[in-house]
Amino acid sequence: MRTILSLFIVLFSLSTTATLCNAQLIDAGDVTGQQGKGELAISVDSTDASIAQLVRRAFSLHGGCALTTPADATFVIQVNPAGSNSALLTISSGQPLQKQLSREVSGTDQLNAVLRACDMAVEATMRSKGFFAGKLAFVGKQRGVSELYTSDLLFSRVRPLTADRSLLTGPSWSSDGRRILYTTYYKTGFPDVYMYDISTGRKEPIATFKGTNTGGAFSPDSRRIALTLSGSGNSEIYTANTQGKDLRRLTTNKSLEASPSWSPDGSRLVFTSDAPGKPQLYEISVNGGPMRRIPTNVSSYCSEPAWNPVKQNLIAFTAAVSGGFQIALYDSSKRSSKILTSVDDSAVEPTWMNDGRHLVFTQRTKGRTRLMLLDSETGKVSPLHNPSFGDASSASFVY
Repeated sequence: MRTILSLFIVLFSLSTTATLCNAQLIDAGDVTGQQGKGELAISVDSTDASIAQLVRRAFSLHGGCALTTPADATFVIQVNPAGSNSALLTISSGQPLQKQLSREVSGTDQLNAVLRACDMAVEATMRSKGFFAGKLAFVGKQRGVSELYTSDLLFSRVRPLTADRSLLTGPSWSSDGRRILYTTYYKTGFPDVYMYDISTGRKEPIATFKGTNTGGAFSPDSRRIALTLSGSGNSEIYTANTQGKDLRRLTTNKSLEASPSWSPDGSRLVFTSDAPGKPQLYEISVNGGPMRRIPTNVSSYCSEPAWNPVKQNLIAFTAAVSGGFQIALYDSSKRSSKILTSVDDSAVEPTWMNDGRHLVFTQRTKGRTRLMLLDSETGKVSPLHNPSFGDASSASFVY
């Protein structure tokens, strides 16, 4: 019985304004040297060829800018090496060019310093958070074996964390980037929630109750977790402390619930329920009470919600569209939804970046999976890694 229910539930779950160095930088919305769709025209370069390649790759991913020549750019950005763990960022603008910012940026190493310098450039020129120096946790599959991995956003450094040779899914970072929750079949052969400690490499079971244990997700302050447990006979939404204790059951019904995601203020959860007959999105207070259906009104199958960490009115989710799946966006201020992607086959498993604009999602095509970056404002989609890496899916992001 547990085997059948486990499989069903897992399938259901998957189905700043800154003025720096006294520089008066131009608001990206007011500049004239922009490309189509509100893209800011910038030029990026470095005296170091490998850094130049890296920063061009980074800025080519950002949907808010377009790379061009210095003569045609609103801002000219230089990121040069300044030591083993630092980089020198300069930003110039105008014709003739006038230096408006010069700052040495430190990091854990030179790669991290370069990416942090790129983020500082985004904040200074586009008035939004940079995300290049963030980290991904994801499920990587090589030679038929799935393991938990971490990587920088550009896949410059990829590291496997587990070597369990067991099916796993749904990693979720803590806000401090020190722990990852994930669902694994390790040891028991049934889905259980584990926690991985980045500093020690230790993994420990958090939820191994009777039935299925899935969907572990940290609250914004990382003090509690949300998860889906089926010990009562069908899957319900719970919260618990980070040791899996102090369980609080939030839903009680005959339908299947899955994939909880926290609101930015930690007061509510959005999740998937098949109470209407097919999966749709619902929300509920973390203090309990009735669950309320979210009127997405865009598809008969809506799942895998991800609450925007910056804009509380936005929820990304997976929607069935024309025989496949695509990433959609619900705006509670407009009480309407729109489809964001139109990729081949399917786009699933959205997760937000810290800027509240970009998302990472999984593209499934021809039996393979690949992590993609999506700009929710322009619709720009970019691959994050080469297919030769192998399959990658179920990403979580932390900065």
